[in-house]
Amino acid sequence: MKILLIILTIFITSCKLNKIVNHHGVHDLENKSQKLSINQTNINEIRKLLGPSSTKSYFDNDILIYLERKTSNSKLSKLGKKKLIANNVLLLKVNDRGVLIYKEFLNKEDLKKYKFSERESNSTLDQQSFIYKALSGIRTKIDDPLGKKRGSLGK
Repeated sequence: MKILLIILTIFITSCKLNKIVNHHGVHDLENKSQKLSINQTNINEIRKLLGPSSTKSYFDNDILIYLERKTSNSKLSKLGKKKLIANNVLLLKVNDRGVLIYKEFLNKEDLKKYKFSERESNSTLDQQSFIYKALSGIRTKIDDPLGKKRGSLGK
């Protein structure tokens, strides 16, 4: 009886009532993106509001990519798998004078529309869309966050 009581006490005390949310990237990205105005906001104001970009495009240095990802533990019946709460991407393009000329906010429903092909082709990069280029760079960063698969770039 004492063993059962000890096990039950340990189990109950280790339970959490508050949901734990793991947050990665820029907090409250959607609201902050609404404060940016095309042809009015400059690169300094963007960095002051959002901080340094999460990643930069491999194809164009004037494209800034900001990420926000929120996950939480799911119910006990799902065996603790992570549940995706938010997966937001903000794509910004600035001109050569540092003024914002393009802005697009994508949430997790918008990101589901983009399909990535497993095939490789020899097509030129200019034929691909702006969004595809940006999301390909993000996909590479997510698949290999430490850059180990890309070779010895840091050596």
